[in-house]
Amino acid sequence: MEDKQLGVMRVHVKRGINLAIRDSTTSDPYVVVTLANQKVKTRVINSNCNPVWDEQLALTIKDVTDPIRMTVYDKDRFSGDDKMGDAEIDMRPFLEAHQMELDFQKLPNGCAIKRIRPGRTNCLAEESSITWSNGKIIQDMILRLRNVECGELEIMLELADGPGCKGLGREGSKKTSWMQTKQLD
Repeated sequence: MEDKQLGVMRVHVKRGINLAIRDSTTSDPYVVVTLANQKVKTRVINSNCNPVWDEQLALTIKDVTDPIRMTVYDKDRFSGDDKMGDAEIDMRPFLEAHQMELDFQKLPNGCAIKRIRPGRTNCLAEESSITWSNGKIIQDMILRLRNVECGELEIMLELADGPGCKGLGREGSKKTSWMQTKQLD
């Protein structure tokens, strides 16, 4: 694939739910979000297993097949930070919603465009809807953390065009080449 950016994925890290305890009675969690070779992170919330970050993080998309990886850590002052679980997001269903041949401007606010059910191949804790909201396509989701005894993350995805981005090719009925070659169940 070309090195040209397709767009900017905004990941709104809302909150953690029932995160694992890694200190004596609580944790000091933060989230690291990676996409290919990019890495961004939230601030640390001290002494809270149900933290509210409410932070917007941005990553550029170059390859739609790269997953977004989220890892939660417990910040430790005198030793290495403890891992508190991870989750992975396949962007393709969200990006496919942007490719649909719909006149989004005619949809009512809050209209569900596509629904994704939890399954063995994703980290969804419950069904997630891709919706038309306030002139944008967004996806709210709750992710069940893997490799840990408990914990979930509530996030929202939103796609934005960035400077120098070639976009996803939604011009009338034209599809980009990735849409023609990548099939999802």
